[in-house]
Amino acid sequence: MKSAGAPAHPHSDSGFTRARRDFRAWRRTRPFWAGLLVLLAAAPIIYFPYFNLSLGALSVAMSTTAGAGSLVIGLTLIVLGGLLWFQPIIRFFAGCVAVFLGVLSLPISNFGGFFVGTLLAATGGLLALAWGPVDGDGHAEGIPDGTEEPSAAAIRAGGQGSE
Repeated sequence: MKSAGAPAHPHSDSGFTRARRDFRAWRRTRPFWAGLLVLLAAAPIIYFPYFNLSLGALSVAMSTTAGAGSLVIGLTLIVLGGLLWFQPIIRFFAGCVAVFLGVLSLPISNFGGFFVGTLLAATGGLLALAWGPVDGDGHAEGIPDGTEEPSAAAIRAGGQGSE
């Protein structure tokens, strides 16, 4: 039996369904994909300067003198990705720093992890800059929903907006 707003079996959801729904709600309140891309950008930036490839008796070492710089950039990107997830209020700062570090990794870390780390850091940073919080109605804050009065320019032109 079902009342006006309550389901018949309020606890019929499995634990996985509830966890997935809770994760989705958590993910939508923060720049999740931006943080994920910034976290993923750290992997090639850290990995390639310390990479050793053995082809039979031939050993190819990608180690450079900039290994410490690559490690610092990569660890900073990991911290920024975590901050984007757990402190979304600093998204503008974290996004700017992620883009800066992605570009900075080009000369320091084997072309930014062979451009993969640079592209991931820049994309994640720009997504963080573009993300905005959503209020309870599902509208982004600061974005008009079309229910406002006509602009002053439309009134001066003699029109009342789009008719």
